[in-house]
Amino acid sequence: MPASSRLFALVLLCLVAAGCTREGPEARLRAAVDALGAAIEARDAGDIEDALATDFIGPDAMDREGARRLAALTFMRYRDVGVTLGPARVEMGEGHATVAFEALLTGGSGAVLPQSARAYRVKTGWTVEDGEWKVQSVDWDSAGP
Repeated sequence: MPASSRLFALVLLCLVAAGCTREGPEARLRAAVDALGAAIEARDAGDIEDALATDFIGPDAMDREGARRLAALTFMRYRDVGVTLGPARVEMGEGHATVAFEALLTGGSGAVLPQSARAYRVKTGWTVEDGEWKVQSVDWDSAGP
């Protein structure tokens, strides 16, 4: 095999090996953030609760069950729920992370235009629990006037 062919084979092998490596922690975290957004849009309060750490704490001392109930009540009020997330700002730590972003939440009865739309600044704390990223804390405030 000529040297140029061996070099090409080596480069190809390296590219294949790099493509087969496991996702890094930040990529898995971003996928978990996306999955949580998808659970909200799918109106799945159970999947939302599953995304929360066992020691989850939200505003006003909301726990996992309180978050699930809030989601379920929102889904009963609005047939259609939309979530648009702005760019996430991620700060990684060893087994924990912070993700901050702006979110536009919409809700409606299925008409062309939503009945409700609100923008929020959201800050979430994440932890690794049983090998998966879970939301440990969340806080938000209105991003609009």
